[in-house]
Parts: sequence; structure tokens; C-alpha cells
Amino acid sequence: MTSAATAALLIGCVSGPAASKAPDGARVLVFSKTAGFRHDSIPEGIAAVRELGATNGFTVDATEDAGAFTAKNLARYGAVVFLSTTGDVLDAGQQTAFERYIKRGGGYVGVHAAADTEYDWAFYGGLAGAYFQSHPAIQPATVDVEDRGNPATGHLDPAWNRTDEWYNYRSNPRDHAHVLASLDESSYSGGTMSGDHPIAWCQTYQGGRAFYTGGGHTKESYAEPAFRQHLLGGIRYAVGDAQADCRPENGYRPLFDGTAESLSAWRQAGPGSFSRSDDGTLTSNGGLGMLWYAGSGFGAYSLKLDWKVDGDDNSGVFVGFPASDDPWSAVNNGYEVQIDATDVPERTTGSVYSFQSADIGKRDRALNPPGEWNTYEIRVEGERLRVWLNGVRINDFTNTDPARSLRDGQVGIQNHGADDQVSFRDIRIKELPVRSAVPGD
Repeated sequence: MTSAATAALLIGCVSGPAASKAPDGARVLVFSKTAGFRHDSIPEGIAAVRELGATNGFTVDATEDAGAFTAKNLARYGAVVFLSTTGDVLDAGQQTAFERYIKRGGGYVGVHAAADTEYDWAFYGGLAGAYFQSHPAIQPATVDVEDRGNPATGHLDPAWNRTDEWYNYRSNPRDHAHVLASLDESSYSGGTMSGDHPIAWCQTYQGGRAFYTGGGHTKESYAEPAFRQHLLGGIRYAVGDAQADCRPENGYRPLFDGTAESLSAWRQAGPGSFSRSDDGTLTSNGGLGMLWYAGSGFGAYSLKLDWKVDGDDNSGVFVGFPASDDPWSAVNNGYEVQIDATDVPERTTGSVYSFQSADIGKRDRALNPPGEWNTYEIRVEGERLRVWLNGVRINDFTNTDPARSLRDGQVGIQNHGADDQVSFRDIRIKELPVRSAVPGD
């Protein structure tokens, strides 16, 4: 391949920005019935959700009448917010209606004491993710934000300092839910979860989408811009207005965690660069070049990273190329998973660039628009390369080119050119057992 031909492949073409896929006329039901302790912040919580709806395009109804839990009525709503509910709030028929609603794709948002609800209803316990056990006094604490690509946490710094009533839970949801944020138990008194203390999480559950946050005890919470944005992001995920990878995530180690120290193993190949901001975001500048991880090569692995474009921008993630400070080595010997939602199918977001298009229908449903974060998982096993976008598998490619191999190589991110500013966060990897063949799933 000539360098001119390679440049043409790398640069690609553009045709206009992707559109948002927000559901039309989304409705949210806020349910705040209590059969135990009643939080005096419930009115402030209802008002906050109403205000968020008014400014973000969804309609909000609020009720404490469990009679609203019928199949016909629930079908009107994209999500139901359990706002500091407590105790047994639904009868058997209402529980059945809600289970069917979730299994048909409905959304659930649990706020604070939603975890102190329906202890004898196993379906609800699984949906909420964990049950309340105890809490210390209201006090400041540091929240460690584990996933900064999610709509509920993408606006936050890695450490979020705030005051609330911090719940301890009867079990740890980490194995079955995707933890978004956890408490630093050394930052406050009364934590009982042995240093692994999730406080916000999301999951897909029996066909539906679920988000839970342990915050929201105090009236003041609902006036905090950061907490309101956190709550809004959870609602947007639950109603399907924002996409996110909410599969459980365990066993990854950081390659870039936002700190300058974590960049010491990375090297710039070719022109241009990446700038690191104080919030731990890398943004591309100039090019054509590539920032690649020189600490080691990888064989079988799952690579995850969060990325965002602000408009009609171009970048990509390279895998399976030999160590080199020449970015063309990655183009000619490896594979690029493209980031550019406006190009032709085999050169657009989720494609193995110029080799295989993503499943465009799945890609379009999974893709968040410019200005919002997306998450890639790129899984390499043998010569098989699979791509997940926000938790949805959109590409499954097998290398058959004898001049290339995915079995051992480096990983890198592209800085495409002066007009392309693409941001990256939280690049992490989990090495997988090496197998001679990987069956389909």
C-alpha cells in the first residue's frame, strides 16, 4: 500500500453530524409512597425531577397512589422513579404489573431509600441492586467516581466531595451491576463495607434498564447542580435517552487513569499531540499521529475506553500493531476501530476501518450524539476482534490477512488532524486467557 493510498484510508470523508435519538414524548412517573420512615426531602425531590423534565424534554407525573401500578398505566412511562420509598408499598397485583413493565423494556430509577423498600420481593431487590442495612450520621464524604463515561457521572471529577446520609448495604452489587461511584470509607465515619462501598450503579435487568443512587437524603441535595445532573443522567439512561455500558465491570487495570503519572508509559508517534486536562481527559491536537502504549504489548485482552466528539470529528483506536514511533506502522500492520459517525459504513464509528462495517442499525441505536460520552470495549482473542459500543456488540471481525496478526501487538489512540478534537478518558485493560479458537456467542 502506498503512503498516499494509506492516507486516503486514514483520513476518510465526512457528510454531516449524527442526530440525537431522544425518545419523543418521554414520560416519567415519580413514586414516593412510604410505609416506614418518611424523608422530608421528598417534596424537594419531586420538584427537582419536574424541573429537570421541563428543561430536558420529558413529562413528569408524581403519585403516592400504588393504584398507578397497572399494566395500562405503566405502559405510558419510559421510567418509574422510586423516590425514597420505604417498606412494602405495592400489593401482589401491583408487583406483577411492575415486573411485566420492566421485562417489556421499562426503566427504573431508585433514589436513596428506594433501597429500603420491598424486602420480601426478590424481583425488586435484584432491580434495585442492594438493600439498605444501616447509616451513620449525615456528614461529608468523598465519592470515588469509577465510571466517567456514564451520563450520570460524566460531568464529575474523579473525586466528588459532598454531604449526605451515606447508606451501608446488605450486599455488594458489584458482581451483577455496573458500579458508577463508590464511597471512600476513610473519608467519613460509619462505613461498614470493608472498603468496597458502591453508592451508585446501573444495570440491565430482565429486559429493563435500572439506575440507583444512594444520594438524596437531604433537601439540599436537590439544589446541588452536580447531584441534579447525576439524577438527570440516571433518568436519561432509564428512559433510553442516553446510552451506557451498564454490564458489570471487574478485573480491569488502568493504562491511563487521568493522571500525568499514568502517561509515562505512553509515547507520541508522528505529528500532533494529546493534551491532558485537570479533569483527567485527553484531547487530540493536530496530526496525523498516534499516542500509543509502550509499556507492553498485548495478546488476548479486553480494552475499554471512553470517548467523546464535539462535532464532526475523526479519530480511532489502533490495536495489533508492532511497537513503533511511526504512526503508519499501525495503519499498515494493525487495525483501527474508527470514531467518526459521519463517514461511509466501512469507515465510520464502530467499523474496523476500511475492512468491515459495524452493524449500522445496532450502532445507531447505541451511539450517543456529539457532546456526550461513549464507551468502547474492544475485545481481541486470537485473530478475532469484537467491538461493543455502550454495551452493545456492533462488530465481529476475524483477521485473515497473513501480513497482519492480532495475536500480539500494541494499542493506541489517533490524533487525526488540526480540525479533529476527540477526547478520551479511563483507558483500561483486562488480559484474557489465550485460546486457540474463540467460538461465536
